Amino acid sequence: MKKSEATRLTILQKAFELIYTNGYQTTSVDEIIATTQVTKGAFYYHFKTKDEMGLAIINELLKPNFKNTFIEPMQTHENPLDIIYNLMYNLLMENELLKVEYGCPASNFTQEMAPWNIDFTKALNELSLQWEKAMIDAIEKGKINGKIKMNVKGKEVAVFVMAGYWGVRNLGKLENSKEVYLVYLKGLKAYLDSLK
Repeated sequence: MKKSEATRLTILQKAFELIYTNGYQTTSVDEIIATTQVTKGAFYYHFKTKDEMGLAIINELLKPNFKNTFIEPMQTHENPLDIIYNLMYNLLMENELLKVEYGCPASNFTQEMAPWNIDFTKALNELSLQWEKAMIDAIEKGKINGKIKMNVKGKEVAVFVMAGYWGVRNLGKLENSKEVYLVYLKGLKAYLDSLK
């Protein structure tokens, strides 16, 4: 990796950490520069504006991670209901990068930026639609393989699971406790079992 590419990646990673902890709106370019220990000129060499950097965080950090974490597990030939439950369990209870007190990075970006910035809305909607499509496809395969009742509608399941995940992340953030995650997971398990 060239020095310029390494500098850009460092800026994105450190900025993401600050934004995840403090929020996008309240994190200043000066704070990002101080944390990364790059010059202001170096920052603006890589990003013309803070919003350009924010979009780069979504496109260059969140999207690849999202693909590995949320999309690829859905593309296996295992029981999709088990995959969905295990994914939610791991994200909520075992993932050490996602902190209960800070919620979900994609959801945080959506709440802060989607109403005011069309480019953020498009990038974040793309993430959401990819996850939804992967889940719908997995549900449809599960129906064909006899793992899921034929009358189950994949889109309904996907929207329900996604809304529940983002919602419980916010509840966890409010309560600063994983206890609410356990309540969600119990309900999710019962719901998914009803689809078999």
